[in-house]
Amino acid sequence: MENAARQRITIRKGKDIISEGQKPDEVYLIEEGWACRYKLLENGEHHIMAYLIPGDLCDLHTTILDQMDHSIRTITPLKAAVYSANEISNLMAKNVRLARALTWSTMVDEAILREWLVNAGSRAADKRLAHFFCEMLIRSRAAGLSQDNSFEFPITQAELGESMGLTEVHINRVLQRLRGEGLIATDNKRLVILDWVRLKAFAQFNPNYLHCQIEPCDA
Repeated sequence: MENAARQRITIRKGKDIISEGQKPDEVYLIEEGWACRYKLLENGEHHIMAYLIPGDLCDLHTTILDQMDHSIRTITPLKAAVYSANEISNLMAKNVRLARALTWSTMVDEAILREWLVNAGSRAADKRLAHFFCEMLIRSRAAGLSQDNSFEFPITQAELGESMGLTEVHINRVLQRLRGEGLIATDNKRLVILDWVRLKAFAQFNPNYLHCQIEPCDA
């Protein structure tokens, strides 16, 4: 993967990597920064469906589609390795272990989407947000991006609202409650989970859908 990249690019914050309706012919591997998948609604609002962090591929299999059915936007300035669709196919054909790893990654993405559907449909706002924080800590830890129980968290309250199906005012209220109960803290675009055991129990979080053996410390 390191040697096969066609090029490496830097993309500014708030720019679409690829937009809905475009024909995808390249695959992007995020090396630095955050991005999100989103849909633009008819009323002009955005709905975020997933967050992408360093180590994530932006839609491995979209190159077999005629056009994108969603857009991918940078949340922060972003650095990415760019691969042609043919090169990805060649890599997978020549390396069984890599093909298995990339297929596993795609299946985990689908599992996360299923859990987000449950989150939106069945969990109260405070548990919904707490569950998301648990998920992002484990994902960040798996990618080697966490320190103790803290991780980079450049998402704004407006973006949280777009992904959780809540208003920005509601998001602010829930964040204040989670801080007030000593479950989380924020520090210069980092999220700190102060009590993993309590937050996990509060959110009724079961990490099995992430298919990852990494578990944060209990502090």
